[in-house]
Amino acid sequence: MANSITLFEQYVPLLDEVYKEVSKTAVLDGNPELMRAGANANELIIPKMSMDGLADYSRNSGYVGGDVTLTNETVTCNFDRGRMFTVDHMDNMESAGVAFGLLAGEFIRTKVAPELDAFRFASYAGVTGVSTASGTLETGAAVVTALRTATNKMDEEEVPMEDRVLFITPTLLGTVQDLDTTKSREVLSRFSEIVTVPQTRFYTAIDQKSGKLITTGEGSSATTTDETAGGYTKASGGKDINFMVVHRGAVIQFPKHIAPKVVSPEQNQDADAWKFGYRQVGVTDVYENKTAGIYVHHKA
Repeated sequence: MANSITLFEQYVPLLDEVYKEVSKTAVLDGNPELMRAGANANELIIPKMSMDGLADYSRNSGYVGGDVTLTNETVTCNFDRGRMFTVDHMDNMESAGVAFGLLAGEFIRTKVAPELDAFRFASYAGVTGVSTASGTLETGAAVVTALRTATNKMDEEEVPMEDRVLFITPTLLGTVQDLDTTKSREVLSRFSEIVTVPQTRFYTAIDQKSGKLITTGEGSSATTTDETAGGYTKASGGKDINFMVVHRGAVIQFPKHIAPKVVSPEQNQDADAWKFGYRQVGVTDVYENKTAGIYVHHKA
């Protein structure tokens, strides 16, 4: 048993690398050094600074005093999802470590990262005060015009050009690149990084499934919805996002990974089987005074 657990643990450091490689929003993850745990397990403390502006200087009395305020904002983790898998011992006798390692990597690549991205994009799109626009972008020229409108909006609101990340569907980015004009190259140069996002994780709102059978109502009027497959879908009121511009300094995005859990058949009281559990907790939010750092363009 110990050898199997040790073999699996060799994969644990790789899980973070898998997440960072397949997650489109990982480029926005904040500096862990700026974050510390709150009083409760699901809280994080984020430092915020505010200061007074310039004042008149007097040749007689000199400077006017100013205040600098450093406060700590407590934010609650709003992403807390997990799953537990069971693998029969006989199906996994050769190497529990390899089997669980492959399971973990595939689970993060195909299930965890897409949902986490979708949750973050939908969360940012739903924040009050962010800039939004809508329309159908059928040509590269239309995309260039929409991107120019976004950059002009941010320029006017003094959002630094450095650290602006453009998230855009591969289809729309392709229409711009196919133009191969000075105008198209110029507008794309206004972003520090360009990340393509599949439409399947790019919505203004999503529904996260509970992983259970959900019963609503009572008696003969009761209805049951099967959400056992888990995951997420586009919400009924959600719209497809064409592109989103995010300034890194505008978002509060900190993931908290809980190390994968392994239960051996000897420890499993319910079955002769290995169990693999995965849970991820994190926070996704926007600084209230930096909503200008997000621009969302979605389909009409």
